[in-house]
Amino acid sequence: MSNIPLMPKATAVWLVDNTALTFEQIGDFCKLHPLEVKGIADGEVAQGIKGLDPISTGQLSRDEITVAEKNPDRRLKLLESKVRLPEQKKRRGPRYTPVSRRHDRPNAILWLLRNHAELKDAQIIRLVGTTKSTIQSIKERTHWNSAQLSPMDPVTLGLCSQIDLDLEVQRAAKDRPATAHEDRGATLLPADVTTGHDDHEEAPKGRESLDLETVFAKLGGSKKNENEDDDED
Repeated sequence: MSNIPLMPKATAVWLVDNTALTFEQIGDFCKLHPLEVKGIADGEVAQGIKGLDPISTGQLSRDEITVAEKNPDRRLKLLESKVRLPEQKKRRGPRYTPVSRRHDRPNAILWLLRNHAELKDAQIIRLVGTTKSTIQSIKERTHWNSAQLSPMDPVTLGLCSQIDLDLEVQRAAKDRPATAHEDRGATLLPADVTTGHDDHEEAPKGRESLDLETVFAKLGGSKKNENEDDDED
């Protein structure tokens, strides 16, 4: 059970106007600072707020107030409510989008699909408050207004905060498998591979033999001619 009265500021307004309790007593009961209670008494705080009677709502008894008025050190005790309200469970589902912004959701979805393809459909639903069928129709370009859609940042449109978007992108990056080897493009071969092949490439044997014979024949012929010239002299 909560130890804070319903509508604490409105309750404080009523207590200030209808009791002789001190600012500290009222502040302690309503969980307000004594100076804020003093501001209520001076008309500087809670202007326009209608007081809420804690006796009629079953939060205080008249006897409790009377005893506390006689003893400034006494603290008021909140009565246990006879009505048990069920605990409200946190609703899990698409984010609520104001009516004025709903026509911008398809543009935001298109932006997310183009700029953050790693996001899952469930993450897009959380960000902009859409449905899986709408996302699918925009992906397949079967949306009724597909021709008029223009990608727009959902943060700029006010459909989600930058923090929420960054968080979802980080989550998607963690879930995405590593593709380090796939991302690497074609690489150049080492220089010793590209240049060494020509150095060690063997010439055809027939051609090598032919070249050697031709060279030696030319050398032999040149030497013979030199000898004949010497004899003539």
